[in-house]
Amino acid sequence: MMNKFYLILCLGASVLINAQTAVKKELKLIESNEQAEAYLENNKSKKNKLITFNEEKHSTSLAKALFKLSKGKTKVSESAFDKTYYKVVEKIKTTHYRVSAIYLDADKMSLDKINALRDNIIYKYENGVPFANLVEKYSMGNNVDKGGDIGWFAKGEMAPEFDENATTNHLAVGDIFNVDIPSEKKYYVLVKTHEPKDINEIKVLKIVERK
Repeated sequence: MMNKFYLILCLGASVLINAQTAVKKELKLIESNEQAEAYLENNKSKKNKLITFNEEKHSTSLAKALFKLSKGKTKVSESAFDKTYYKVVEKIKTTHYRVSAIYLDADKMSLDKINALRDNIIYKYENGVPFANLVEKYSMGNNVDKGGDIGWFAKGEMAPEFDENATTNHLAVGDIFNVDIPSEKKYYVLVKTHEPKDINEIKVLKIVERK
């Protein structure tokens, strides 16, 4: 009976080792985003994913360790139950932009009132009222406590109308301008707060295996 039990344990361990060896071999073959996405499609799991880490936005010990890896390298993390592989499949620099925003909701205010209010906001700003004060008084957004700052963003992360106006090169820091997104009933007054900045990003394939 003991021999049979021991055999079952050995077979289970062998299957697990072979599965983990297979993961290592498969990871070695993945060299691009496309291959990573194909792997995820063929190995569906809520825990497996392709993650973008941004050096400005992500400052955890894991993110810092991954940024130190060169492209193609893998970091392995283990817990009592799981073994997690993090493979860096891409390292890039992406231009990011930064503005502060006053958001006005057309579901709560008519367009005529929005435009009149925006004219008033711009007038006050151009006559010395700090934009953060105007944000606190008028914005319907959820970043009021940050003075309207929306953080760094890259092209493609916002609505096309937002991108077209907020990422243009002719704006100087401190310039104020409007952005309309009629399809979403969203209207903004924006101030450019930073010059564009190239930020390091990495694409990381995360694979979780049960021990």
